[in-house]
Amino acid sequence: MPEELYNYLTVDVEEYFQVAAFADIVRPHDWPAISSRVIPCTDILLDILDEFQVRATFFIVGWTAKRHPQLVRRIHDRGHRIGCHSYLHRKIYEISPEEFRKDTRDAKDILEEIIGRPVTAYRAPSYSITAKSLWALPILAELGFTVDSSIFPILHDNYGIPDSPRFPYTHTSCHIREYPITTVRVASRNLPVGGGGYFRLFPYWFTRFFLNRINQRENQPFIFYIHPWEIDPEQPRFEQARLLSRFRHYNNLHKTAGRFKQLLHDFRFRPLPAN
Repeated sequence: MPEELYNYLTVDVEEYFQVAAFADIVRPHDWPAISSRVIPCTDILLDILDEFQVRATFFIVGWTAKRHPQLVRRIHDRGHRIGCHSYLHRKIYEISPEEFRKDTRDAKDILEEIIGRPVTAYRAPSYSITAKSLWALPILAELGFTVDSSIFPILHDNYGIPDSPRFPYTHTSCHIREYPITTVRVASRNLPVGGGGYFRLFPYWFTRFFLNRINQRENQPFIFYIHPWEIDPEQPRFEQARLLSRFRHYNNLHKTAGRFKQLLHDFRFRPLPAN
C-alpha cells in the first residue's frame, strides 16, 4: 500500500434495537422501554481505536444522542469527528421530504448543541439514499451538510444505486461531496467489502485481500463502517424477527472485535474530511 494512502473509518452509533432489520417488530415508541447497550459497546470501540491511535467519523443517531449526550461528548473529546445519522433511523424513501427535513434538522441541532461546533457530515439510515430518494441531497445541502456517505453502489433489496461511482465524487446538483460505501469490482458486478454485515459474513482473509486490491491496484482509499452493537454477542435477541433479518444481524458477532483489531493493524485510517 502506498505510504501516504489512508482509508476512511466510520462508526454508525445506534442501538441494537434501532436497526432496519427489526423495524417491522420494534417501533420508535417501543425504544424507551428497551435496555440500552450503546454506551459500553461504543466505549469498547473507543478503547480499541485509542490502542491503535486511530481516529474515525462517528455518525450518531439523534435519538440516542439526546439520551446520552455524555457519550457524544466523550467521542468528540477523544478526537473523533461527529456526523449525523438521522434522528429516528427511518429509511429516507419511506418518509416524505418534509419529514426528512425535520428529522435531519432535529438530529443536527442536538449534535451541534452537545459538541458546540457544526456537524457537516451525514449518513442515511440503512444507506437509504437510492434512485428514488435522491431528492434528499439538496435538502442536506440546504441544512448545511457538505459531506455525505449514504450511497452504496450495489444491488440490494433494501438499498443501493448499482451504477453510481465507486469512489468519492461531488454531486454537481448540490455540491455535496459523496463518499460511497466501498465495493470491489468482480465479474462486472460490485461486491460489498466495506464493513457491517459483510465484514462478519466473509472470512477476514477475503476482506483483506479485496481491500488491499483497492489500495494497491486501484490506488484508492476505501470507506469502512462498523456499528457498536456488532461487537456485542450478548445483546438481547429478537427471536420473533424474520430468519433473514436474524441472520444479517447476529451472524458472527463474536468475531467482530478481533477482526476489527486486525483490520486496524493491517491498514491506515483517518476520519472522513469535514468538507
